[in-house]
Amino acid sequence: MKISIRRSRRAALAVALGSVLALTATACGDDGSGAAGDKGAEGSGKGEITFWDNNGGVRTDVWKEIIKDFETKYPDIKVNYVGVPAASVQSKYDTAIQGGGLPDVGGVGTAMLAEVAAQGALEPLDKRLKSSSLKGELNQGMLDGVRAAGAGDALYSIPTSANNGTLWYRTDLFKAAGLGAPTSWTKFYEAADKLTDKGANKFGYTIRGGEGSIAQALDAIYGQSGITSFWNGDKTTLNDPKNVAALEKYVGLFKKDTPSADVNNDFTKMVAQWDNGTIGMMSHNLGSYPNHLDALGAGKFRGIPNPTLDDGTRVQVSNPIDGLGLFKASKNKSAAWKFIEFAASHAENSKWNESAAQVPANVAAAQDAWVRKSEATKLAAEALNGSSTKIVQLPYYLPDWNTVSKADNEPNFQKVLLGKMSSKDFLDTMADELNKAQAEWVERHG
Repeated sequence: MKISIRRSRRAALAVALGSVLALTATACGDDGSGAAGDKGAEGSGKGEITFWDNNGGVRTDVWKEIIKDFETKYPDIKVNYVGVPAASVQSKYDTAIQGGGLPDVGGVGTAMLAEVAAQGALEPLDKRLKSSSLKGELNQGMLDGVRAAGAGDALYSIPTSANNGTLWYRTDLFKAAGLGAPTSWTKFYEAADKLTDKGANKFGYTIRGGEGSIAQALDAIYGQSGITSFWNGDKTTLNDPKNVAALEKYVGLFKKDTPSADVNNDFTKMVAQWDNGTIGMMSHNLGSYPNHLDALGAGKFRGIPNPTLDDGTRVQVSNPIDGLGLFKASKNKSAAWKFIEFAASHAENSKWNESAAQVPANVAAAQDAWVRKSEATKLAAEALNGSSTKIVQLPYYLPDWNTVSKADNEPNFQKVLLGKMSSKDFLDTMADELNKAQAEWVERHG
């Protein structure tokens, strides 16, 4: 067995003893699923199914609305909702794969898809989609992205939304300082400096130093370097000297134009700090729009795609595509598939994405009026399809991608911020892990 699979399974086993019984008890209904090796069954198409929301707490309300709609249409199917926080969902899946208690349906984004699929937990969905009402109704680019993330052999998830790197900025603070929109990296750094007044506890930017930090850092690295491919042959460009210089400039903002507490910022802390303080800019994605709207109102902020180079070219890394997976161990795959079809249908997919302010996978939903009215979502869709945008495709197909880009290296990124590790050493370390993972993948797939 390959090293990459062993690593993910070791991680799963490390937490299995402490949580598998609790997971099994809370996640399974009468028709609940077993471990990954269980082939499951089509079932009657009625009864109970269990759904794991992979962003529980944040998207709970809208999923409960969708479930209510589904149960109204299918009164003979009951959906047991389990909200799993995004920060722990990968470990929850790993634990259930090893010890049992997998759901029938679960949210599986492309960042973790390869690892879950490599352990044999997901049902291929190509044949189901071919004969489904969803055929021809889903964005082909998102379908291609999901297929590539699963190593290209099969479709292991039905896409529901695409996110995009977004630079949120306080229009009221920019206007008061006489600054234009931070549309380029040059303007971004100028604004970060001008808006900082440490004595008054005002800062130009808040940097994500805690959990989830590397995603934002990768956007800043490739966005500034202009490098448009993650691989040069079978070696990553991550530690290219241009990327090293870009990271050095980016982390140079820490404590100069950002609060020192940013070193521990995860999504929740960063968003709360930006919404409630006097910080000029924040890098996140479309998903935090509702938070900003509630805290600031529509007139005090904007969300624009990540800055461009001075020549107008925008380089950004590919963002995860969210989707719904059907677990192979499900004892009621027929009912579970009905739920996936329903959730990805026009009305329900539009409802979910309007709540999250993300780009719908359903092509009809993407044309709905709210998309045109939501500036950040509209600009993101235009950027993703724009001729001047270059997308660096991250290797979501590597089973170790999520581990390497999160647990293995987020602590090292904090060391870089604190001056305890150089940007070059950080990128060299991460690049070495990725080069080894790529070599293993090539050996397996030829």
